[in-house]
Amino acid sequence: MAVERVAYGGWQNCYRVSNGIVELIATADIGPRLIRFGFVGGENEFAEISEQLGLTGGDVRRNYGGHRLWHAPEVKERTYYPDNEPVQVEVLGDFSLKLTPPLEKTTGVQKAILFEMSPDSAYVKVTHFLTNKNLWAIELAPWALTMMAKGGRAIVPAPPYIPHPEKVLPACPLVLWHYTDMSDSRWHWGRRYIVLCQDPNATLPQKIGIGNLQGWVAYVNGDRVFIKRYKHVEGATYPDLGSSTELFTNAITVEVETLGPLTKLEPEETVVHVEHWFLFKGIEVGENEEEIASAIEPLVQKTQEVYSKSET
Repeated sequence: MAVERVAYGGWQNCYRVSNGIVELIATADIGPRLIRFGFVGGENEFAEISEQLGLTGGDVRRNYGGHRLWHAPEVKERTYYPDNEPVQVEVLGDFSLKLTPPLEKTTGVQKAILFEMSPDSAYVKVTHFLTNKNLWAIELAPWALTMMAKGGRAIVPAPPYIPHPEKVLPACPLVLWHYTDMSDSRWHWGRRYIVLCQDPNATLPQKIGIGNLQGWVAYVNGDRVFIKRYKHVEGATYPDLGSSTELFTNAITVEVETLGPLTKLEPEETVVHVEHWFLFKGIEVGENEEEIASAIEPLVQKTQEVYSKSET
C-alpha cells in the first residue's frame, strides 16, 4: 500500500505517501500541513520548526514548517488563522491524499489541499482549494507557501533580456517590502536570475515579489533541486502589486511562495490554484549565471512535458 498511517515529529496521526522514489508526510492532527517531502531515506527538503513539532490546539498561530495554504492579500486578522485543529484525510488512491480542515470560523473560508504523486517519478501535483462559505461575496487570492530547509538558495527567472530600444515597455513588476534590503548579501541580482540564499546566521527577514511570467521557481540545497511550477495568467490581477511568486527568508527558512490571481468568490464558489513539484538529485549547480543556467534550465525543460499535460 502506497499510503500508510505513521507517527512523525510528535504527531501520532500522520499519513505517508510514497512511490519508492520520493515520499511525503502529512499530519492529520493539525493543518492542512504537509510536513515532509524528500527522497526515500533522504533529507527532508522542507523546514521543520523543532520546538513546534507535535503541538496541537490553541489560538496561537504556529509556523510548524512544511507546506501550507493561506489566502492573500496578507491581513493578520484573516490570513493568520491558526491551523492547529485536526483535519479530515481522504485517501483517494494509492498515491493521492486530500486534506480538509474545519471551516475558518472568522473568515468563512473553507480550505483543502489535494496531493497526487506520480507512481513512478519524483513528481507531485498539488491542488489548493478555497471555497467561500459566507452569505456574501469575498475577494481573495490563493497563496501556497513552502518552507524550505536551511542552507539552500532560491532561484527565480527574470524576464528574458531584450536590449533597448527593441522593447521600451516594462516586462513585469518587481515588488519590495518595507524591510527589503537590496544590498543584503543574501540577494544576487543577475540578468537572468534573482537568487536568494538562506543563511542561518542572518536574522533580519527579506522578501520580494515578482510577476513571474515563466511560472517556475527552484530551490537548490546540496546536490538536490526542487522545482515548483504553476500557471502565471497574463493580464490577470495579482495581489501585492502584481506578484505571482514571492520569496521570503529569515534564519529558519526560505519560503518559496506562489499565488493565484485575485478572485471574487460568490457564496459557495471555489477557486483552485495548482502547483507542480519536481525533485532532482545528483545535480551540481554553480554560483554564476552561466553555471546556474547550464544546471537548472535542462531540469526545467524535463518538467515541461509533465507540466503541459497536467495543465491541458
